Amino acid sequence: MVEYEYRVLVFGRDTRRGDIRRALTEQAEYGHWELHRTRIYIGGVTRTWLRRKIIRVPRAS
Repeated sequence: MVEYEYRVLVFGRDTRRGDIRRALTEQAEYGHWELHRTRIYIGGVTRTWLRRKIIRVPRAS
């Protein structure tokens, strides 16, 4: 079974789309995060969920 860890990023209504895109690109490139979900709420707040796989190394017997 694949397990994921999640990170939530929240951007205010005054954050430009280019700045959001730049922040998400940096997370993807350097943190190996992938986009899971994005919601834009009433009032303009954008909440984005990122996820990445948890890799577990089996013990050597």
